[in-house]
Amino acid sequence: MFARLLEAGNTTGGSGSWVSIVMIVAMLVILYFFMIRPQKKQEKEVNAMRNALQVGDEITTIGGIIGKIVSIKEETCMIETGRDKTKIRILKSAVRCVDVKAEDAQN
Repeated sequence: MFARLLEAGNTTGGSGSWVSIVMIVAMLVILYFFMIRPQKKQEKEVNAMRNALQVGDEITTIGGIIGKIVSIKEETCMIETGRDKTKIRILKSAVRCVDVKAEDAQN
């Protein structure tokens, strides 16, 4: 009788472990589609925006500085801010968004 209980426990325990594994895999898939994938997509969009910077674009930095791009180098760009045309060199990675594109400002 004790042997039958052990056999019954093993069969339900075995199928229970498969259910647990399937649930863990399902949670990982859900985590990927709702958290990791959208974050990677957003990172690609931000990198594309930073690579498309042009002289004349009006930008806002992560620190809240608003200025117009005067020159662009490999990893940095020079922006002009304020009425007195103060120039600041910043990293491209510090650009949060482009407020006005150079083409839009000319029209």
